[in-house]
Amino acid sequence: MRTLLDSFTFFGNHPGLMRDKTLAHLAISFASIGVALAIAIPLGVWMGHLHRASFLAINVSNVFRALPSLAMISIGIGVLGIGFANVLVALVVLAAPVMLTNAYVAVEQVDRNAVEAARAAGMRPWQVLARVELPLAAPLIFAGIRTGTVYVVATATLATFAGGGGLGDVIVNEPTYGVPGVIAGSLAITVLAFVIDGLLALVQRAATPRPLRRQTRFSRAAIVVAEPATDDLVVQRS
Repeated sequence: MRTLLDSFTFFGNHPGLMRDKTLAHLAISFASIGVALAIAIPLGVWMGHLHRASFLAINVSNVFRALPSLAMISIGIGVLGIGFANVLVALVVLAAPVMLTNAYVAVEQVDRNAVEAARAAGMRPWQVLARVELPLAAPLIFAGIRTGTVYVVATATLATFAGGGGLGDVIVNEPTYGVPGVIAGSLAITVLAFVIDGLLALVQRAATPRPLRRQTRFSRAAIVVAEPATDDLVVQRS
């Protein structure tokens, strides 16, 4: 208990250090998330809209998800050297697969009756995607974004091993900052992950059509699991 109390005192004794390390941690995290979003979401939505390449999307994603981030950083040192770029690539590889899979599944499993009704009303393919498929797929897409974001924020601690900075510098440097510093850095990352996840939950709710907002009561994992199960029940009943 004494060590835990000392960790809170550490924040007050080193405000500049914790501020700078937190900003560096957020910088590498947000950069990685931005790149992952730019790659995974359009690709997943496109493949889901075309109902093609499901084997490629899911299996390639599973392969990348199985790669340890620390191993990616270690391998990247030989290619990209030590620094920001190496850590960025490793964190993008961590976040992109779950975003890609969720985006693909979300769009691919949109109710086909709604899609056919939109086409019968004269909508063009891009209008069907923008006005029907994306709004209906929004909860599951955001579930993937939230999950990938939490992964990145928590794993960005490893950036310290490649000179990327961040709160990992405090956590792994126990000889300098002591056990209270290690705990303080860990607490800071935990708080960041919860706060960012909560903010994304609000964004998810705002972006989700009102009739679908009840689904956001589920956790991220529950949405991913419950969505296909619901579709299966609908098929059986019909």
